[in-house]
Amino acid sequence: MKVKFAPPNGDDYPDLTPGNVYGVIGIEADDYRLINDMGYPYLYPHDLFLVIDAEEPADWETEYGADGERYAYPPELNQPGFFEDYFDDKPAAVHTFRRYLDKQRLLTVTR
Repeated sequence: MKVKFAPPNGDDYPDLTPGNVYGVIGIEADDYRLINDMGYPYLYPHDLFLVIDAEEPADWETEYGADGERYAYPPELNQPGFFEDYFDDKPAAVHTFRRYLDKQRLLTVTR
């Protein structure tokens, strides 16, 4: 899935560049997790973006919350507390995330 950063109110997000297209690595409560310009996998409100390519990887696991909000992640990132562990520098989460990114780069290069 690819989205273009186009904040509707000119919101200032210094870690994102207006007009840039970003790959979504997950959806959490309908918001998008992507790798920002600083290289971090942050979560951003979905209404800051225009969907450029809505196709999601077939292996994403999707769930819905009590209010119908959507959660979707690839299996390796779809563990409760995964990103909290990543940002707490827990080695298993950091290693898993790096391995996931390497796999995505290989898929992109070989397509």
